[in-house]
Amino acid sequence: MNQELIELAIERGRLIERISNQRQLLARELQPLGDALQTADRATATVRTGTTYVKQHPEIVALGIAVLIVVKPARVWRWSKRGYFAWRAFGTLRRQLTDLGLLAGQRP
Repeated sequence: MNQELIELAIERGRLIERISNQRQLLARELQPLGDALQTADRATATVRTGTTYVKQHPEIVALGIAVLIVVKPARVWRWSKRGYFAWRAFGTLRRQLTDLGLLAGQRP
């Protein structure tokens, strides 16, 4: 019985070492993915910070829009139409992808 416990302890040690080696290999292999995700996290944080700032200071956005309208009203109108149509196309595409089950949404 004592010999079995010794063998089990030895096998356990080997397995623990094998697991440790696998974890180290996995960490090395996933390092590029971790770097890419860290960059994406920084970009997301920057966008959120900017969004928060704009929400707290809407007068700056309104002033910028007013200046654009005064300086180039035709250009603002043209880009507004393009933005509206892009927004509608995005909504339609998203709705179709949801209907096909390719996008998580509220529909079954």
